[in-house]
Amino acid sequence: MGYSYAIEQAIRAAAVLHKDQVRKGSVPYPYITHLYAVAMIVADYVDDENAVVGALLHDTLEDTDYTLEELTEDFGGPVATIVSTLTEPNAQSTEYPNTAARKKQYLKQLKGGNEHSLIVVAADKIHNMRSMVEEYYEDHTRFLADFGSAIDDRLRFYQELSNILNRSLKNAILSEFNSVFAEYKQFILDVEKKRNEY
Repeated sequence: MGYSYAIEQAIRAAAVLHKDQVRKGSVPYPYITHLYAVAMIVADYVDDENAVVGALLHDTLEDTDYTLEELTEDFGGPVATIVSTLTEPNAQSTEYPNTAARKKQYLKQLKGGNEHSLIVVAADKIHNMRSMVEEYYEDHTRFLADFGSAIDDRLRFYQELSNILNRSLKNAILSEFNSVFAEYKQFILDVEKKRNEY
């Protein structure tokens, strides 16, 4: 997928909307680095402008004050569908009052998602898992300090997401996702061994 006016507009919107946000980790990289990475992964697997734009904007509804109405007006219905499918319910929601309920709803949304939505979520998780393994590969103790109480829940969530993608997605990105997920699972097993040594 080549550069286009819509992609340029999405880059600008993402940069402004996420301007004060940083990625978690020992180095506070601007959050936009994640969005660029996800968009580049998506562009490797689909020649569709809406999918790349959706990748750049996939966290805007969840992490900024940008509304679905604004997104639809600025970038159109197909992009809004991708982004809304990938948006976890708000933490202040009375309908989904805890993390488990929000994750369950998120997975339900993905089950009904179209191909481009699933490609973007696969790319998002590929980058998140790679970043996590890279950040903590040689520092299991810090990983346990940061995420120790939620390791099992995190792995269970990724497994359920993997099941959805493997049932519903026919794109070649699935092979990359499965490879990265296997590496991530091995990392989690190594961390659990470390935890059991305590």
